[in-house]
Amino acid sequence: MKISIITVTLNSASVIQQCLTSVRMQKYKNIEHVIVDGKSDDETLTILESQRNNFASLISESDDGIYDAMNKGIKITTGDIIGFLNSDDFYANNKVLSTVANIFMNNPTIDACYSDLIYVDKLTASKTVRYFKSSKFQPGLFSKGWCPPHPTFFVRRSIFEKYGNFDLDLKIASDVDLMIRFLEVHKIQCLYVPEIWVKMRMGGTTNKSFKNIFIQNQEIILSLKKNNLPINKINFFTNKIISRAKQYLKR
Repeated sequence: MKISIITVTLNSASVIQQCLTSVRMQKYKNIEHVIVDGKSDDETLTILESQRNNFASLISESDDGIYDAMNKGIKITTGDIIGFLNSDDFYANNKVLSTVANIFMNNPTIDACYSDLIYVDKLTASKTVRYFKSSKFQPGLFSKGWCPPHPTFFVRRSIFEKYGNFDLDLKIASDVDLMIRFLEVHKIQCLYVPEIWVKMRMGGTTNKSFKNIFIQNQEIILSLKKNNLPINKINFFTNKIISRAKQYLKR
């Protein structure tokens, strides 16, 4: 079973090496690592070219944002399972993809799996800032502000082929929209694994400013409405604030 990992980069010179190394050091070896770069103008491409033997494909061209780049990655991958690891993220240990492979090979009815994630300091990756502990999916949870951490979300290729890729009309929350469509609307079979699979640096597109956090939440609400799911804004934001506060306290 081949696992395709898609990494999107844009001026990621300070972090891309750790991302590449965390994939290369995985004990599971049937991995296809695809890099989609948005025409970086720092040293990102120089670093990538020096590591050319450590990943399968590299695209570097202008795009219409991170989700357009992810869609490009999906089109060129050939794996049975697809996952996403952003350039400033890295796997928590070298057994993550072995665990993912075993889940799908031993559970043929499972369409997707996901786990927990730790946010780490942007400059000091060994410092935990926030513990994103997820939970087992139940219908209706997205309307309450819940969602799995996307970098831990692995899906069979057949699900993308059947239900589509990222919606480019959404600029910050298309990953949440995709999981809403897969889990809530199309009711794919998923498995939650209570382990830490990914470490993510603070300061990414979504959490780098209050403006982006606001836009993301507005896009999630739009997605819920678009997919005919119930939404009570007071409950949505109350539950989200409480869950985020717990994540900071848990660290």
